[in-house]
Amino acid sequence: MAANVESMFYVGRQKPWHNLGTQVEEAPDSREALILSGLDWDVEQRSIYTQDGVKISGYKANVRAQDHTILGVVTDRYKVVQNRDAFSFTNYLLGEGVRYETAGSLMNGRKIWLLAKLPTRYIINGDDIMPYLVFSNTHDGSGAIKIAMTPVRVVCNNTLNLALNTAKRIWSFNHVGDIDNKLEEAKQTLFLAENYMSELGKSFEQLNKIRVSDVAAEEYIKVLLPIDKDASSTTEKNTIKQREDLKRRYLYAPDLKSVGKNGYRFINAVSDFATHSRPIRETKNYREIMFNKTIEGNPLTDKAYKMLLTA
Repeated sequence: MAANVESMFYVGRQKPWHNLGTQVEEAPDSREALILSGLDWDVEQRSIYTQDGVKISGYKANVRAQDHTILGVVTDRYKVVQNRDAFSFTNYLLGEGVRYETAGSLMNGRKIWLLAKLPTRYIINGDDIMPYLVFSNTHDGSGAIKIAMTPVRVVCNNTLNLALNTAKRIWSFNHVGDIDNKLEEAKQTLFLAENYMSELGKSFEQLNKIRVSDVAAEEYIKVLLPIDKDASSTTEKNTIKQREDLKRRYLYAPDLKSVGKNGYRFINAVSDFATHSRPIRETKNYREIMFNKTIEGNPLTDKAYKMLLTA
């Protein structure tokens, strides 16, 4: 399937990920979301045998029970976290009134995700910031269970998930050991999210005090989008276009007109560029890469943040 999306739903008019998925008008609850996203299936662990019928010890196959799709081969220490468990965890964390913005399955069920709004809205530096919770899981043994909180500036839909030294926003654990106990420990996520948002507010205040002239902005952009000495003429031309795009966002973005020329304005321009600009070469899994950055963070935005603080 194009873009590796197996099934998904989304809220809103604009179709993500190459026009795939089921559109809904309102964010659904967990029961509806489980069905709409195509995640209402179970993972079973089955023994593996050689062609001669000899059982392979120490390993199991994770298999989707409903259609017998093999999702991955894992060690017998691997503990399955079912899709419904992900929704149950989020329900417990956010309360029964939780509403889901998107959820789905990638790579034929090997990876799943769900995204829900956190219950508290924040006004930071005069901006409306809405935090979201992302729960992602793999069924093929390739990655950990991850729970991340990502803030979004509502006016422009930019992610502001900065890598702060003073607070974390990602919590992860492997599929081994006492999974139930690990999920219990992860329920402190809301407390940690509150701490992250508090520290993010302090960072915004700090950025707001850093003056960024037009000349300085151009220099920062060159550092963020460098051109190698041995770059081809095509690469150089494309990078210059990207620089101009980022510069326009800093100088002329409608949502930044009332923001002074400072570090906060610059970090928002970089976030806008990193979140919404199209790559020079758009690969089939481009949208998935962008979604992963919602969890992991965007290196370009983090680089700009560190650069502003050390300038």
